[in-house]
Amino acid sequence: MVLKYNPEIHHRRSIRLKGYDYSSNGAYDITICTQNREHLWGEIVGATLCGRPNNPHTMVDKWISETENKFGDIKIEKYVIMPNHIHMIIFLFGDDEGDHAGSPLPRIIEWFKTMTTNEYIRGVKSGIYPPFNKRIWQRDYYEHIIRNKDDYEYRWRYIDENPARWAEDEHYN
Repeated sequence: MVLKYNPEIHHRRSIRLKGYDYSSNGAYDITICTQNREHLWGEIVGATLCGRPNNPHTMVDKWISETENKFGDIKIEKYVIMPNHIHMIIFLFGDDEGDHAGSPLPRIIEWFKTMTTNEYIRGVKSGIYPPFNKRIWQRDYYEHIIRNKDDYEYRWRYIDENPARWAEDEHYN
């Protein structure tokens, strides 16, 4: 049996807001999930992510900081690393007129995923990290454009309280 490409079946729709410029200044709530929601970044015990020394959680934490260094026109205001996903509030800011940042959000996320994947692979090869199945991260990521102060405060609280609500989290498995 020969399988043929069918655009009606194999077409992946973008989850991005059509026509929106993702290099626009502003705040974005980002969620990046591991492939198949594998628990690669540690486990929640109580309300804290736990792991062994040199764990992948520490590596991901490092690359979040490095992302700010790489892209000087962003600020990662708040984040939490969960066993199988990451939540972040990222601010894009740019020129004095405030029109556009130089770093589009998709490029920032792609760079972060690439750096963490490369380091994780090195960790697997050296026996520090457990192996994974084909991919570290899901193909895409979730984003929400934060539109006002109330929305920002809600998302800040959600990220802050996420470890304590782990058993009820939509990404828990």
